[in-house]
Amino acid sequence: MSELPIRLALAQINPTLGDLLGNSRLIRTYAAHAKVAGAHLVAFPEMVLTGYPVEDLALRASFRRASVDRLTELAGELAEDGCGELLIIIGYLDQDNSLEDQLGRPSGAPVNAAAIIFQGRVLGRYIKHHLPNYGVFDEYRNFVPGNARLVLRFHGVDVALAICEDLWQDGGPVSKVREANADILVVINGSPFEAEKDDVRLDLCQRRAREADCTLAYVNMTGGQDELVFDGDSMVVDRQGTLLARAPQFADGLMVVDLLFPMVTKSIEPDLVISSAALPPFSPIVAGIATRLEPLAEIWSALVVGLRDYVEKNHFNSVMFGLSGGIDSAVVAALASDALGAERVYAVSLPSAYSSKHSREDAALLALNTGIHYRVIPIEPMVETFVGNLGLRGLAEENVQARVRGTTLMALSNQEGHLILATGNKSELAVGYSTIYGDAVGGFAPIKDVSKTIVWALARWRNAQALIANEVPPIPQSSIDKAPSAELRPGQLDTDSLPPYDILDQILDAYVEGDRSASQVADLGFEPSLVDRIFRMVDAAEYKRRQYPPGTKISSRAFGRDRRLPITSAWREEK
Repeated sequence: MSELPIRLALAQINPTLGDLLGNSRLIRTYAAHAKVAGAHLVAFPEMVLTGYPVEDLALRASFRRASVDRLTELAGELAEDGCGELLIIIGYLDQDNSLEDQLGRPSGAPVNAAAIIFQGRVLGRYIKHHLPNYGVFDEYRNFVPGNARLVLRFHGVDVALAICEDLWQDGGPVSKVREANADILVVINGSPFEAEKDDVRLDLCQRRAREADCTLAYVNMTGGQDELVFDGDSMVVDRQGTLLARAPQFADGLMVVDLLFPMVTKSIEPDLVISSAALPPFSPIVAGIATRLEPLAEIWSALVVGLRDYVEKNHFNSVMFGLSGGIDSAVVAALASDALGAERVYAVSLPSAYSSKHSREDAALLALNTGIHYRVIPIEPMVETFVGNLGLRGLAEENVQARVRGTTLMALSNQEGHLILATGNKSELAVGYSTIYGDAVGGFAPIKDVSKTIVWALARWRNAQALIANEVPPIPQSSIDKAPSAELRPGQLDTDSLPPYDILDQILDAYVEGDRSASQVADLGFEPSLVDRIFRMVDAAEYKRRQYPPGTKISSRAFGRDRRLPITSAWREEK
């Protein structure tokens, strides 16, 4: 039986939201790479032209027009670049002008679309059918769905299209692909990172390829957008679900794969014919399958990318944070150093009357290990003046220390132009173990979605990686080993008001991630009174979380993006 060959390229790249010209240049660069690599078809991620997710920018007519106009211009530019014979699939924002405005439908009928570009022209478009409306996604608010398939014939190969959520829904466009007897389903994606999600994606792609009875190519974007991180993980599987190629995680690049399809008579005509003639044979290349990152390496990479792109895409030159000598600020320091380079990281030790000698020494040692900028500003004189003038004591006095630190950091930010990083973790944020306008100040919170137990695990992992590379471990061992404390009063420990973190994090995981009731969590073996107390602490701290800076999402239920609850509520979980 004769075979139809085609060389496919998947462009796993990092767009910047709203930067239509910059994203166009990025697309042109990778299209040129695909041409040099001998590719016949190149696919780019979901909404790569605009960046993703655009959220309510989709509702602005001016932004929709700019996206469509830029796409038309880009098609001509690609032809001028010598990529006219390359079939190019590009995700972008469009609108469905055939729809009338209706109550409950986004004004202007914006659509999440994929364009087919060839020989300098936009030949067709596919509109995303299934609009996710869960977790971080709010696409019912921003788009209207499509309902038409798009199968095109290119050099005799029938290519079907889908966009991200279309792949996840049972009975969706994949069933139409099988009916059309397509050779390959190209799925363009803006799929955010979650810890250990890559295996779920692979299983899904394999299952859908078997259902559609065709090869499936999955391309995903990279980079950070506000709280989201996109990890790439592009892949190609054949009709039996066998993995043919897989791109590295968290790395920009072009994955090129040679495919062969049987030359058979098709009973159903495609929606668009670009070329029916088969390509002449060419020398095949062997595609690679990138090694998966281990779980902690995945998380660390996501946190580094999230912090780096938030700083870079918002045009900050440097970051600053309070370095206490504790584990949280130590991990943030190491992350910032990896993300930006030590020369762009500024740490400030802000010791109070209760700061221990070992904490001050640990902060100084970490700065020495990493090479970041470091200074010491004692806060005791400022705290004494504040407390003395107001006659504060107890918790009010403790919180003044945190707020003086926050005010000091924000003053330095104003004076020197640094982005302030909040160093709190998810466990503390969950139970309200932070001070509004104190340690909660800042423009970004790198470990906001990282539980305390994972913070410790990341610290050990990062130090181990340094030893493997014959480098100095960045985080002092004593910062990892010592009992955590806010050091706002003599002898204070976190366990004075919280259970040990290994217990607390299990309860929080069941409640926050699993949405389990108090009785269900107690049935897991936890003391009912403790469960009830933790639930109440979580519920009462919602107002604090609303005022906390954005931070990189790594879990399935990040505060703010995924878990959205009212501040004012009389509902309480049963005991």
